[in-house]
Amino acid sequence: MQLTDFLSPDRIAIGVDAHSKKRALETLSELIAHDQPGRAGEIFDALLSRERLGGTGIGSGVAIPHGRLKDADHTTGALVRLREGVDFDAIDEQPVDLLFALVVPEEATEDHLRILAMLASLFQDPEFRARLRACQAPDDVYHLLQQWQPAA
Repeated sequence: MQLTDFLSPDRIAIGVDAHSKKRALETLSELIAHDQPGRAGEIFDALLSRERLGGTGIGSGVAIPHGRLKDADHTTGALVRLREGVDFDAIDEQPVDLLFALVVPEEATEDHLRILAMLASLFQDPEFRARLRACQAPDDVYHLLQQWQPAA
């Protein structure tokens, strides 16, 4: 499984102005809803509900908000690089500028956990984060994700 299996260039945004966690989650929800019209509010609620259980900021400027979506038939992701980091209750208390959101079908427990582990591993790699922050366009990010192999 690769990230590009559930992420497309039209669900990647670079240089987003979001001055709060809520606004960042709204942006991610809108991107995920790109191919699911009318579901942005439901997606936002799923992501926000998970954030209320505990922050998804994993450190080093990265957060992985995620949630389960009723009646979803596939996993969908979105990636945002913010212009400036925001407070995301990260474990290292640093602002977050890289966010990868994930919504999965309600019953997809194993896939959900496997994808989260893959994302956490990928975003722990300092070289990957640096290259991602250097990307200038969604297509550049997508190309990087297609080629990147996490450190063993």
